[in-house]
Amino acid sequence: MEPKGGQRASDGGYKNIIYTVEDGACIILLNRPQRKNAITMEMFAEIGSALIAAGKDPNVVIAVITGAGEYYSSGNDLANFMHGNIQELAASGQKTVQDMISAFIDFPKPLIAAVNGPAIGIAVTTLALCDVVYSSDKATFHTPFTSLGQSPEGCSSILFPRIMGQAKANEVLLFGRKMTAKEALERGFVAEVFPDSQFQTEVQKRIKEYAGLPKNSLRLSKELIRGLDRELLHQVNNKEFEVLAETSTSEECLQAIMNFFAKKSKL
Repeated sequence: MEPKGGQRASDGGYKNIIYTVEDGACIILLNRPQRKNAITMEMFAEIGSALIAAGKDPNVVIAVITGAGEYYSSGNDLANFMHGNIQELAASGQKTVQDMISAFIDFPKPLIAAVNGPAIGIAVTTLALCDVVYSSDKATFHTPFTSLGQSPEGCSSILFPRIMGQAKANEVLLFGRKMTAKEALERGFVAEVFPDSQFQTEVQKRIKEYAGLPKNSLRLSKELIRGLDRELLHQVNNKEFEVLAETSTSEECLQAIMNFFAKKSKL
């Protein structure tokens, strides 16, 4: 799903994503493969902006989020917290991330995630805000929040139990159990898993088909399916960030992040 000749590309001021539109399909490509598509604060803002732009663009029927390289996304770039006062950085970054999640909640058109490789943290939780998730068999899904002294976001505190049941959701969100693509499929978290060698071809086939459907019918149908939940999801988003304001500035979070970088430097 990398940009091809004939696609209409717009930089939109984007530095960390590639935004393209072709034949009714908008592709939002997370484009930091050298960093496993780890999401910086600038990138959070760009993803939110891209979703808003695609939602307003009359040429866009559906939108797709995917990653460049081997990873879908390794989640929040922990370097976001390593330059300056962690309390100040957490406070300033909170609104940026929360606004991006709001853009997922408010997106008015079908939103597909094409998970081409491992997904971690917020890259996993926001998948539950997409309408359909397709996965490569090489993908894994990992939410190591408590091991980093943090807490869930992306409305996962309500959506994960809905999707996979309370016990399985607790295993993932409280204890950081990593799901394989097969397990994610069995739990209803993804719609379909493809062999990695066929992943791009199979997903592109579906994108082309869906982008040719009547766009007004798609929009109205999504509103029926998701519309009643929108206010609740915004409330959950607010509550999750109230808790994150506490956990992400705690001493145990700071120590966990320092331990993470210390282990990484020894590799």
